[in-house]
Amino acid sequence: MQKFFGAKPTAAKKALLLGAGFVVKPTLTLLSEAGVEVTVACRTLESAKQICEAVGNANPISLDVQDEAALDAEVEKVDVAISLIPYTYHPLVIKSAIRKKVHVVTTSYISPAIAELEKEIQDAGITVMNEIGLDPGIDHLGAIKIIDEVHRASGKILSFKSFCGGLPAPEASANPLGYKFSWSARGMLLALGNTARFYQDGNIKEVPGPELMSVAQPYETEHRGYAFVAYPNRDSTPFREKYQIPEAQTIIRGTLRYAGFPQVIRCIVDMGFLSQDTQDFLQRSSAPLPWKEATAKILHATSSSEQDLIQAIDSKHSFADTDKKDRTAEKKRIIAGLRWIGLFSDDPITPRSTPLDTLCATLEKKMAYEDDERDLVFLQHRFEIEHQDGKRETRTSTLVDYGDPKGYSAMAKLVGIPCGVAVLQVLDGKLSKGLLAPYTPEICDPLRAELEKRGITMKEETVA
Repeated sequence: MQKFFGAKPTAAKKALLLGAGFVVKPTLTLLSEAGVEVTVACRTLESAKQICEAVGNANPISLDVQDEAALDAEVEKVDVAISLIPYTYHPLVIKSAIRKKVHVVTTSYISPAIAELEKEIQDAGITVMNEIGLDPGIDHLGAIKIIDEVHRASGKILSFKSFCGGLPAPEASANPLGYKFSWSARGMLLALGNTARFYQDGNIKEVPGPELMSVAQPYETEHRGYAFVAYPNRDSTPFREKYQIPEAQTIIRGTLRYAGFPQVIRCIVDMGFLSQDTQDFLQRSSAPLPWKEATAKILHATSSSEQDLIQAIDSKHSFADTDKKDRTAEKKRIIAGLRWIGLFSDDPITPRSTPLDTLCATLEKKMAYEDDERDLVFLQHRFEIEHQDGKRETRTSTLVDYGDPKGYSAMAKLVGIPCGVAVLQVLDGKLSKGLLAPYTPEICDPLRAELEKRGITMKEETVA
């Protein structure tokens, strides 16, 4: 079991940890090592038992967070509730904590539903700490540090760009997408449908979800061994206020993937595989269709032969708009990727009602991590700074971390450990009461210092 030294014993404190995902174990282990008594609650008792295996001070239970009375009964027993379940359930946990006057920690963004509870949180006199994982979380800590330093020296942040990728390590990336799933394929694909908004040269730019892959660009980094592409995600415009950088003309937060990912995904989107419409031929059956027939129906192809399927794809998708030679090579590569996934094969589908979910079932099988494979997290901020004397500087702040096949994945560690550290700070009374997220030096500096003790740090460099 990996240990993250630096945790101070927190006597007689109790926590309720809600969730069964891969980030739960690092959080649980850190709290256990600190002497916190943790009740781990999952929908099934077996899942909770597996998480608690070989961890001290851990008690597994079965709990349905939608059962208000049962949730209240467990929340009432502890000092802090840690919500690592899907973000849509966080308000249920926070409402229970308000009723029982118990603190809460989540790794998710403050949603509108949570923001609506701010007055009730204040009236209850509790701390509800959010956005303390990797992204959001560690990204905030690194950004606020440099922004505060520049502003204290009477400088300006002219441009802020931040990109993060959770990826397979390069040696584990040998598939058409250069990607593997440690979480829901559905969640990743659906995120590609979100409209992106950001500031560029003082203007607000908007990219509809279906066009995201078309605007992906090679991402140049000083780490020459990586071939990344980057695209914007979600709405970056609120960060001008959240990070207190009104002077910034460009603010972009986005996602990193390996080169080749956007083109394959764009083809899959154009084929209709992100559709969430229920289809009769994708219903569960004792004799599920072979993939080639399901693909033919989704494409409305004339037959399920590979030739007709490719012809149908040609009618829906425009391959690389470059010279003929490049376009032919690009088409060949993408078609080979679709063939690798199995979309032209006789293999039976795993029917899940919709094109999206049926595709996800296959992707999760074919693109899962093997036991000896590791993941990679690459997070980088890039600041364009104008100093008081008018001199310009480009500064980066970078985190590169690899998972341990015999321990935690990089993603699990970098979400779970910041969460655990924040829980300890809540239990020790080091965070103020109210609805919080790490957007100020007062909150960020102590959290960052604790993470650095555990070997989690962003490296800063002046690159121009």
